[in-house]
Amino acid sequence: MPDVGLDTALPEAATWESVARRAVDVTAAGLALLILGIPMIIIGLTIRWTSVGPSLFQQHRVGLGGRTFTMYKFRTMRTGVGDEMLRELIAAELRGEDTSVEGSYKLNADPRVTSIGAFLRKTSMDELPQLINVLFGDMSLVGPRPCLEWEARMFPSEFQPRFSVRPGLTGLWQVSGRSTMGTLEMLHLDLAYVRTRNLVGDMSILFRTIPSMLRESGAR
Repeated sequence: MPDVGLDTALPEAATWESVARRAVDVTAAGLALLILGIPMIIIGLTIRWTSVGPSLFQQHRVGLGGRTFTMYKFRTMRTGVGDEMLRELIAAELRGEDTSVEGSYKLNADPRVTSIGAFLRKTSMDELPQLINVLFGDMSLVGPRPCLEWEARMFPSEFQPRFSVRPGLTGLWQVSGRSTMGTLEMLHLDLAYVRTRNLVGDMSILFRTIPSMLRESGAR
């Protein structure tokens, strides 16, 4: 798929660490899909039974080198809804405005989210289909959050290095507070991750991910 016209840094050259990271991605994602296959089918059927629309949600996101790819998630919203509220929220945060409500920077009481969708988001189970993206090589297990195309165009140029690595299923943002952190804080964490990226750090983030998912204070 074409890129979104970003002036991004070139992806890092292949090294033993990048090869090892890819091997870990493929092995772990493949095993996780085998283990979680039946629970994911049950989640998909529940989504179909409780709201109108498909179980899987497909959306273009920006990945390595500014190239777009199709990302998969479990659908958590009603079909046919717009994203105007989210665009306004991100724009306000990038201007440095405090948009938090009760400590969360996510949209408060988002009317687009279904009842089962709220649960899936709180537990991050809506992200499980992204294991497919990891297998395809669009994403890695650990990396910056895969952003939307219009988000990428809004980000200040100083944050373009975040696109020099594959986006992740989890990352420094997810284990550092998730929705308790605004967009600018997330972007600074992305830069910190890219500048200090190594396999040991990735393993640490992976081990911290499940406990962070279980803490309701950081999710919405």
